[in-house]
Amino acid sequence: MKENKMGVMPVGKLLITMSLPMMASMLVQALYNVVDSIFVSNYAPGALTAVTLAFPIQTLIIAFANGAGVGMNALVSRFLGEKKPEEANKAARHGALLALCSYAFFLLFGLFLARPFMYSHETAQTGPAVLDMGTEYLSIVCVFSFGVFTQIVFERLFQSTGKTVYSMVIQGTGAVMNMILDPIMIFGYLGFPEMGVAGAAVATVIGQITAATLGATLCYFKNPEVRLNVNKIFNVDGALLKRMLLIGVPTTIMQAIGSVMSYAMDLILVAFEAATDVFGAYFKIQSFVCMPVFGLNAGMVPIIAYNYGAGNRERIIKTIKLSILIGEGITTLGFLAFQLMPETLLGMFSPSAEMLRIGVPALRIISIHFLMCGACIVIGSVFQALGNGIYSAIVSFLRQLVVLLPVAYVFSKVFGLEAVWWCFPIAEAVSLTVSVLLLIRINKKVISKI
Repeated sequence: MKENKMGVMPVGKLLITMSLPMMASMLVQALYNVVDSIFVSNYAPGALTAVTLAFPIQTLIIAFANGAGVGMNALVSRFLGEKKPEEANKAARHGALLALCSYAFFLLFGLFLARPFMYSHETAQTGPAVLDMGTEYLSIVCVFSFGVFTQIVFERLFQSTGKTVYSMVIQGTGAVMNMILDPIMIFGYLGFPEMGVAGAAVATVIGQITAATLGATLCYFKNPEVRLNVNKIFNVDGALLKRMLLIGVPTTIMQAIGSVMSYAMDLILVAFEAATDVFGAYFKIQSFVCMPVFGLNAGMVPIIAYNYGAGNRERIIKTIKLSILIGEGITTLGFLAFQLMPETLLGMFSPSAEMLRIGVPALRIISIHFLMCGACIVIGSVFQALGNGIYSAIVSFLRQLVVLLPVAYVFSKVFGLEAVWWCFPIAEAVSLTVSVLLLIRINKKVISKI
């Protein structure tokens, strides 16, 4: 086989070349997330709350999709580094199978469990009108989630072979389609019926299906190193599937924990007027900070996995160090933005006076955790690239369930709403400490022995 650029190109140039397209793509996705919420917040009172309450399940969908994608990505890159193309193709098929099984679960959830989930948030602040809007939105997103599962499979296949520019095109196309369709579907422009919050969901799934279709087409013509033969998708290799699950399941658990955290925080904050909207706005805005780091990771993981398979320790170490440095630089810029212009950031969501009153100090407090999270996000992906994804799950579990939620609950009862937001920097400090300790361990156990 011809030597892949991941084994020969200078590390700095390689990381930038592979990460920049994905970072750009993630920024487009972040822009879509914010624009989507801006349109919804301008549609009707309570519409932003409805979408915010559905957000944990959307996060869970992405968690399952990324779990399958990360496991497939790491193994395909590793097999290519080991010069085993047939094994790489087999790993691609198993990743697609996991995505298919995950979609079946969310199809059933959308059909039967969307309403019970939404009505578990029922309070004086979230009446039936808000919950019905949320139910309709969530049902559509879940039932048609095959688009996002398929999209992520093809994005990850391109990342596995170092062709991240195609991943950027796939994701960017879906996000742009969403942004174009959002106002049309929500407000009923160009002769379309006014669909409200349900229109936002329809725009989302159309964008995902469009991206998936484009991904399949591009992969067939532009990614000859990996072939996804769907006719053999049910020919399961138990040992390979186990390896993929050991890498991918921790990613799913890690992001699923984030979904649980979002759901639990909604339950804690729903007792305070406008607090849920502030939390929802924060999650949309922070994507501009974290999404580029995720894009950096998307370029970093196949480089580390490929060189792990090729036995090149020096390139692995250089990639890790440079990625941490860039990740921290990105999140530090995010910290400065949140500190200097919180009113401007919240102003995008048509905030009430109460939302601004509690939201401005909230954003300044929460953003302290950005000073630490860049390194944490990068280190977590290093664990996955080296086949130790369980470390990432451990860190996420400690951060969000052992520290963040208990601190938020206790602070809400003892000190009031303003103190709740301190749970984020406190949890991040714990996350960084544990991440560094585990990185030292994996360096001793794995990297130093390559």
